[in-house]
Amino acid sequence: MADAEAKKEIIKNSIRGVPDFPHAGILFWDVTTILLNHQAFQYTIDLFVEQYKDKKIDVVAGFEARGLIFGAPLALALGAAFVPLRKPGKLPGAKITEEYKTEYSTDKIEMHVGAIQEGQRVLLVDDLIATGGTLMAGINLVKKAGGVVVEAACVIELPFLKGRDKIPGTPLFVLVEKEGL
Repeated sequence: MADAEAKKEIIKNSIRGVPDFPHAGILFWDVTTILLNHQAFQYTIDLFVEQYKDKKIDVVAGFEARGLIFGAPLALALGAAFVPLRKPGKLPGAKITEEYKTEYSTDKIEMHVGAIQEGQRVLLVDDLIATGGTLMAGINLVKKAGGVVVEAACVIELPFLKGRDKIPGTPLFVLVEKEGL
C-alpha cells in the first residue's frame, strides 16, 4: 500500500489543468479527472478520512459542485450527516444564504434551514481554495446556523492567491498544491 505522500502524488497527477477556462488567462484545475482514476479517487477519500476520523465530526458540508463529490463519500465514511451547500435556486423550501466573491465573480451559496443544528461540529469540503471567498462564505453560513466549523478540507490549494488569509482561525487541510490561475 502506498504511503500518504505517494497517494498525494497519484492524486496530483490525476488533476487536469485547463487553460483559459472559465475566462482567458485562467488556468482551471479540473478535479473531475480524479474520478476517472478509481485509485486516485479512493486515495482522496482515504486521506480525508484519515485526517478526520478522530475529530468527532457531526456534519460534512460540501460546496456545489465538486465539493459535493468529495463531501458525500467522506460523510458516509465518517458516519456523519452530509449537507449540500448549493447555488441559488437549487434547494426547495426555507434556506439561509451567504454572498461571496471568487477569483472571477460574485456568487451566493444556500443551505436548508435546520440542516445544521446548534453546536454541531462541521467540516467544510471543497475541491479547491483559491482566494478563500467560498470557504469564508461557508464558515459564515455554518455560524448563522449555529454550527461550529472544525476545519476546512480541499483537494487543491493555490497558495499564491493566499486564500488561507481569508479564513483566519479555521484550520485548512489540503492534499495538493498547484500554481497558476
